[in-house]
Amino acid sequence: MSLTNVNEIILVLSGKGGVGKSSVTTQLALTLSLRGHSVGILDIDLTGPSMPRFLGIESSKVKQAPGGWLPVPVHEGRDANTAEDVKPLGSLHCMSLGFLLGNRNDAVVWRGPKKTAMVRQFLSDVHWGNLDYLLIDTPPGTSDEHISLVETLLKNTAPGQVSGAVVVTTPQAISVSDVRKEINFCKKTGIHILGVVENMAGFVCPNCAECTNVFSKGGGEVMAKDFSVPFLGSVPIDPAFIALIEEGKRPVYPEGTVVAGQEMPEETTEPEDDAGSLVEKYQSCSLFTIFGDIVGQLTANAQP
Repeated sequence: MSLTNVNEIILVLSGKGGVGKSSVTTQLALTLSLRGHSVGILDIDLTGPSMPRFLGIESSKVKQAPGGWLPVPVHEGRDANTAEDVKPLGSLHCMSLGFLLGNRNDAVVWRGPKKTAMVRQFLSDVHWGNLDYLLIDTPPGTSDEHISLVETLLKNTAPGQVSGAVVVTTPQAISVSDVRKEINFCKKTGIHILGVVENMAGFVCPNCAECTNVFSKGGGEVMAKDFSVPFLGSVPIDPAFIALIEEGKRPVYPEGTVVAGQEMPEETTEPEDDAGSLVEKYQSCSLFTIFGDIVGQLTANAQP
């Protein structure tokens, strides 16, 4: 099986669509990579494969290899160089149905058995090589894809190789209610819950340097306490991150912007500032520090 040389597998789940699973998956992957880990992202949201768009590699295509596919590279890794003050960077690769569609606007109209077969093929036929972490971005709910995913993983991986799941919610009661069902799904299927991320908890204003809780805050933390699972943190909506993903713009902030207790440095908006890779520009984002804390807790919780 192609997962033999993957050290840890982490699922990113939610009971509701539109809560930002793909956004959270992207930032977990970038942060892990910036810590020197080799990372892969498997996108099994078959009817809405968004990871190629998030990673800026929509035009890429997978390459055939003997017995399967090679995932698409986002960036390659590098070793540390103290002489040049260069920090280590782990490689990042991605596999998604979006790479296999003739047109990104093509609709995927498949019944359950075909979805199940596709999930199993992704798990068996993608040559990841040696990976520290494989993040699996899932569709919302507890559908055919989830059942096939969990059954295949538990049957074909070594004990402890599936570290567990990160559950994503937003603060509103309706989202929290749906995500409670996802936590129960994990418990029934034997998937360890590594923690809860409360996404969209606040809005980082690009003009007035304030972070306002437009969708309230705290619902995810209360839910985590109710189920006695770790709460990893709250993540606000940051238009600068959206501009980075949609337009490739390096994040900039008004003077005095404070996010999660940290003041963001005022930066210039010279044309050359938009040069560089996604992972390089992400380090200027307010969410980078937040996900640094989340990943620190996540990796600790994932240890056996």
